[in-house]
Amino acid sequence: MNLDSVAEPLPNTFALHEGELIALQVRAARAFALPDIHFSDVLRAGGSGPMLATIPAGAFEYGAANEEAAPAHDRPRRAALIERSFALGVCTVTTEEFEVFARATGWRPRAELVWLSGRKPAINVRQTEARDYCAWLSEQSGQRYRLPTEQEWEYACRAGAASAYPCGNRITASQALYNTRGGFDAIHPRRPYLFARRFIGRGATEVGLKAPNRWGLHDMPGNVWEFTASPWTEGHRRLPERPTPGKPQAIVTKGGSWFDGPEDCRAAARRRRLENELDINLGFRVLRELA
Repeated sequence: MNLDSVAEPLPNTFALHEGELIALQVRAARAFALPDIHFSDVLRAGGSGPMLATIPAGAFEYGAANEEAAPAHDRPRRAALIERSFALGVCTVTTEEFEVFARATGWRPRAELVWLSGRKPAINVRQTEARDYCAWLSEQSGQRYRLPTEQEWEYACRAGAASAYPCGNRITASQALYNTRGGFDAIHPRRPYLFARRFIGRGATEVGLKAPNRWGLHDMPGNVWEFTASPWTEGHRRLPERPTPGKPQAIVTKGGSWFDGPEDCRAAARRRRLENELDINLGFRVLRELA
């Protein structure tokens, strides 16, 4: 039975405790006959695609809460329905995962740009190239892969948390990789002292080293900003920004990074980037549709 076809109200994930959220996840995985709540697809060329986590359908609120210290473009907080369950990358796409695509398609990183290795995030990749990777995964697996929308990303990041971070209103360096040693309280903020020079040499770290959220997703806050499929808006009541003819589309990125402060790691935090932008603190994770 398809869970999403049942005519019943979607659960308000903000009202559920951790056990109920995981039970909802298990139910969604069973409804779609998945082998587990975490799984990966076999690729035709051999091997497997990125590890995925089942994200159940539900209701939530996106954007910054009234009491949260946040810029205007993170507001207002609005109710939203995620009407169809989906699967999302447990981690951002790694360099070794992207290199499988590169070898198969002839894609090569620009020689003058930083390129990482192994289980570190694939960086210096454009959003357009991330979409190409999703199309390749779709062809290889027979499933439909794409980038998540801003709402899908934030819903999965929160995993039922109404607070500023998936772990509460305060975050520490043990919970996410960002640019300061200290913790940060999003309700009673004290501006963090950033160690920019020190962290420039450090960069992104291997994925999955920080504890996951309640749905098993790692590094949603911190490490690298992540592309979404959503065009940029100057707030949650504004229409998408129109691109200048012949110019790249401005898009929403989420999650914060090793180069930025902990305030940028909030679930509601967002940043304007361009679809052809390349950066050492910018990556992506994939969404796989289930229906």
